[in-house]
Amino acid sequence: MTERIRRLRKFFVEDHAHRACRKSSSDEFLLARSFEREGIPDTRRAVRRLVYMLNEETPVFFPDQTIAFVRTNPTLQALFTPEEKEEIARHHRLHESGELSNICVDYSRFLTLGFAGMRRRVEEQAQAFLAQGKLPEAEYLNGELEILDALTDLILRYSQAACEQGLTEIAERLSRLLRKAPETLHDALQMQRILHFTMWLSGSYHNTLGRFDQYMLPWFQKDLESGRLTEASALELLEEYFLTFNMDSDLYPGMQQGDNGQSMVLGGLTPDGKDGFSRLSALCLQASLELKVIDPKINLRVSKNTPLSIYELGTRLTKQGLGFPQYSNDDVVIPGLEKLGYRTEDARDYAAAACWEFIIPGKGMEIPNIDALCFAKVVRDVIVRALPQASGYESIQEQVKAEIRARVDEMCENTKNLYIYPAPFLSLMMEGCVEQGKDVSLGCVYNNYGFHGAGLSTAADSLAAVKKYVFDTGEVSRQELLDAMEKDFEGHDRLLHLLRYEAPKMGNNDPLADSIASDLLHIFSEALKGRRNERGGCFRAGTGSAMYYLWFSRDLGATPDGRRAGEGFACNYSPSLFARNKGPVSIVKSFTKPDLSEAVNGGPLTLELHDTLFRNEESISKVAALVKSFVDLGGHQLQLNSVNRDTMLDAQKHPEKYRNLIVRVWGWSGYFVELDKDYQDHIIKRAELSL
Repeated sequence: MTERIRRLRKFFVEDHAHRACRKSSSDEFLLARSFEREGIPDTRRAVRRLVYMLNEETPVFFPDQTIAFVRTNPTLQALFTPEEKEEIARHHRLHESGELSNICVDYSRFLTLGFAGMRRRVEEQAQAFLAQGKLPEAEYLNGELEILDALTDLILRYSQAACEQGLTEIAERLSRLLRKAPETLHDALQMQRILHFTMWLSGSYHNTLGRFDQYMLPWFQKDLESGRLTEASALELLEEYFLTFNMDSDLYPGMQQGDNGQSMVLGGLTPDGKDGFSRLSALCLQASLELKVIDPKINLRVSKNTPLSIYELGTRLTKQGLGFPQYSNDDVVIPGLEKLGYRTEDARDYAAAACWEFIIPGKGMEIPNIDALCFAKVVRDVIVRALPQASGYESIQEQVKAEIRARVDEMCENTKNLYIYPAPFLSLMMEGCVEQGKDVSLGCVYNNYGFHGAGLSTAADSLAAVKKYVFDTGEVSRQELLDAMEKDFEGHDRLLHLLRYEAPKMGNNDPLADSIASDLLHIFSEALKGRRNERGGCFRAGTGSAMYYLWFSRDLGATPDGRRAGEGFACNYSPSLFARNKGPVSIVKSFTKPDLSEAVNGGPLTLELHDTLFRNEESISKVAALVKSFVDLGGHQLQLNSVNRDTMLDAQKHPEKYRNLIVRVWGWSGYFVELDKDYQDHIIKRAELSL
């Protein structure tokens, strides 16, 4: 890391000195009330809001900075008044805030044309629509032209301000970008920063970076070949660019600070089937390693052909306690997406959404987190209702299967009549939107919905305990188990110990628990097969839990695995919190048994490794070999946390001493002391493993 980057990191990440440029917060419903009075339709509102937000920005530059644009107006204007939104919700399904979120645009559609080129393209299409008498389509594109005009004006204001302040290089670069497409990596990074900045201003959130090393590679290679950049100077440039994602992240919505969706995918197969890991990919890993910041969050695509050396690069990031990279296995994911109807070249081009879900850049208007199935509640409900009269374990199995199908019916029904706020700026970078004069919120090439699957290990362990102790050995009577669950195991200490610590557990390479987990996932995925949503897309089953591992567990009573009422589930696709596991190798063996190409909405095995494990080079190689084994055995996603329980406990008592302590939460990394205590406590409870 150069001295300039050290100064920038301190300025933005440690001191947050850039926040002094921000205006005071203002009324977020100022525009919405005006829209309501004027009776402005939704797409027109989206255009006018973004134009307003762009006009409200003030050009600001900071010492040592060469990649410009920072938020000065912290107030994102609402599209609707609270009363209007309430009325919309009475007639429509709103996903989260209603704003478009968690998709991946195709930045190359803009980067290869430049601002002027994109404007010409939209103008030409608008004129063609007018000639064809397609007035609504032409009007839609005219709105996009208004946005491009406002964005051009902001870039011009930045360029002029840079010139006035003697920042000649920045001024010339911005002026050049207004005229033509990027010529250098520096140009391309500056333009991508402007695009990303504008996406956030538009109200869209969880704006991912997609396959950064693929669409930036041409400029990187050209600069190296021409001698304009060396690898050292390219690294410095990448590190400055990475820091830009940490400037405005406090303004972005999320469940917790850090949950902002700024994820980057590196490596993996290209659409034509070639290996996409390049020297640029490696430099991105190095930049993240040196900076030690939570954004951008790194997702690494791998396969059985990935050499151990790449896993070792990833493990060095894990050693720093960043909670990433998250690994995704092309050998499982790509065939899984193909089974769901994705074209092969698109399946090979998958990226990760805000957390882990698989989405296609520029082609997917998909909602990969539209709802979640609670496996643990399904199993508990069936046990409580059916155990007294069950003829055998097979009867319980059949009722669990029927219950999953019933819950799936409810979830699918609940997705109907969906309404998403228009996103005309993002639509510029989505396939077919300009060509059809259509907003991406109305649909794109792929319009699939994804369901999470929470509490899987609790469910599998519960069924395994019932089968073994109630039906196979008879060691526990039906009534004893039901009474103990009803009383939250009070007065049933022996049974509680048996179920929590001696019963079969997923994660111990136990044939019974693991086979039940496989069956549950198969039932889930089978229940969704052939179903289509109202936009013509399919439904995808997944193994992720997102925040549901706390939400669902809070109100769920005791379960047959020995979990007490309100006790949290495992995060994502992981062993129960209190399971006495035999170690990470055993866990990997358990969690690679199911065929996860069937449940390809995503959801990683999440492992906490004690930070002392990373003390020397030999241990880094061991962890890298563990990750490779997971992939070679057919695991589909993996994320690792380097943690220390004592450190986290001390951080709860003395947060001022641990401002830079980073942990993996559910599908993203955040600063430990900024998390709500419920999330802190859950991470502390997770097992610390060693090899």
